[in-house]
Amino acid sequence: MRALSRLRHLCPAVAAALCVLATPSTAPAATAVTSASTTVDVSCAAFTYHPDADWYFPAGTPKGLVWLQHGFARSGVNMADLAEHYAAAGYLVFVPTLPSADIFGCTLQNLGNNKPFLNNVATWFSGAANASGQLATSYARAAALAGRTGTALPATFLFSGHSAGGEAVEYVAQRLRGSSPATFAKLKGLVLLDPVASAIGDNTAASLAGLATTSLPVRTVSSPPYLCNSSASGTTALQEVYAGTPFVGVELTSGSHVDAEGASVDAAGSLACGTSQAKNISALQTLAVGWAADAFDGTTTATYYPGGTYYQSLLQAGTIETLAGAGG
Repeated sequence: MRALSRLRHLCPAVAAALCVLATPSTAPAATAVTSASTTVDVSCAAFTYHPDADWYFPAGTPKGLVWLQHGFARSGVNMADLAEHYAAAGYLVFVPTLPSADIFGCTLQNLGNNKPFLNNVATWFSGAANASGQLATSYARAAALAGRTGTALPATFLFSGHSAGGEAVEYVAQRLRGSSPATFAKLKGLVLLDPVASAIGDNTAASLAGLATTSLPVRTVSSPPYLCNSSASGTTALQEVYAGTPFVGVELTSGSHVDAEGASVDAAGSLACGTSQAKNISALQTLAVGWAADAFDGTTTATYYPGGTYYQSLLQAGTIETLAGAGG
């Protein structure tokens, strides 16, 4: 089974934790969602890597493309539950498995200088309109496996990243802003999931500083500060860069770093970071999908924001607290 072949990736979300190999407990796929697994090419130094790539197809014509990126020492299989929720809402979802360790520095998180590698990841999107490009080629193979041939990649994107994947999507978004403005114009928003900043370098702060000069919506669903999210380093950076902004997202007051993985978490993730509560998984999935839909549509659906019915119910239940920019 393909999931078993990827057990080498399934480690805790923090480097200090021991790796416990366990098959994820994955919820049944949403009935309207079809998935297919293939690979996607990406350049690394003088080489071409072929990391795993999982694709999730909605029932009808996709309303947009969501790049959903896993966290440090995790893999795409751990994001299956959330991917299915994005796809059930009508979006094509792309979930690549990126390295967390590599002798050439081609890693998800910054262990020295991963910028050249993430620059290559950015070309997936700047070259998406090219039928022979890396992203389009991976998509075409997955579409054939899923029985969805004849369909095209959506023209608009949203990036959603968990843990170190949050920093990666921030960096790629900022890279596109500088290197491919036409592609950046197709990017509709970022939905971060307990983002973590690398201990080395300034990928998070520098990327957010650039994005903050634009109108791109950036939201986060985060857990309280603790070891697994590096004392909420990514969330704190977001609040500092977006100082004065009244709303940047929510903190799940009893949240776990692996809430974003939902039913796709494995024993290693739960052991390292704590067992997720159903109420927190539900809130994260509902808000993430709701915010994504608004980003694509250019709307504000009141229920997902302060003052709205669903949001206020979470506040009143003590499930969430509002996150604002520093001084906001």
